[in-house]
Amino acid sequence: MPWYSVAAHFFGGVFLANFAPHFIAGVSGLPFYTPFGTPPFRGLSSPVVNVLYALFNLAVAYTLLAVVGGFQPRRPAPVALAAAGFALASVGIARSAAKLRRASASQR
Repeated sequence: MPWYSVAAHFFGGVFLANFAPHFIAGVSGLPFYTPFGTPPFRGLSSPVVNVLYALFNLAVAYTLLAVVGGFQPRRPAPVALAAAGFALASVGIARSAAKLRRASASQR
């Protein structure tokens, strides 16, 4: 497997993991942290911004997995790479969101 397919599968999983919290928060009508908040990456954005950002992440994930990486779900290597990216990003997102919520609560 070429190096760019390895990178595409891994980062496709990362973008897929980033899709979930923004989409869930957005369709639930809740604000969530995005790069577009004030201050950037630390401020909350509206639900509509979160849905749009989630859809952008989904489009990037699809492009990386299907178009660039030629993802084949029956082959273990691409699935493992995408799952590794998804898992690492999920843990990072959870830790980052918890840290931002603690900081936000302590400022009140």
